Amino acid sequence: MALETVHIQEKLTQQFGENVFHFEMQRDIFSFEANASTIHAVIQFLKEDDELNFHFLTDLAGVHYPENDLEHQFSVVYQLHNWIENTRIRVRAYLSDIPEIDTLTDLYLCANWMEREAYDFYGIHFKGHPQLKRILNMDEMVSFPLRKEFPMEDGGRTDKDDRFFGRTSVNC
Repeated sequence: MALETVHIQEKLTQQFGENVFHFEMQRDIFSFEANASTIHAVIQFLKEDDELNFHFLTDLAGVHYPENDLEHQFSVVYQLHNWIENTRIRVRAYLSDIPEIDTLTDLYLCANWMEREAYDFYGIHFKGHPQLKRILNMDEMVSFPLRKEFPMEDGGRTDKDDRFFGRTSVNC
């Protein structure tokens, strides 16, 4: 029997109640949100439940939403895969402007480098991570370059003409 999204939602709601919400299909992937305080337990349940079997962490990514309120400034998005039923699921947890969430390195070994990357670029602190340090940027770096508080380009550059990059000036 194929693993149905309704069944996944029922099991999660029965186990975690109001800590899981906003269930929907997004581009053919069943998605939902979970409270950051329970994310470890939710993902552990998805992995260890005999019917769900989400044994593969495909991806983990940080996201910055500076336009959101302070309690939803950052999020961590987890992509999980059940290879037996070939079912994918996406779980999102929102974090405050001081981003902190539990590590998943005890559940998925591959989470180690993914969490280090999210820390390196977004400054998301993964509580309990065995070696949370920069992975791609220099250790001396004090900022987190993928936060949207940084401009995409150097405003002082004179060697680029915006017309060649699909941008036009308002005064033209």
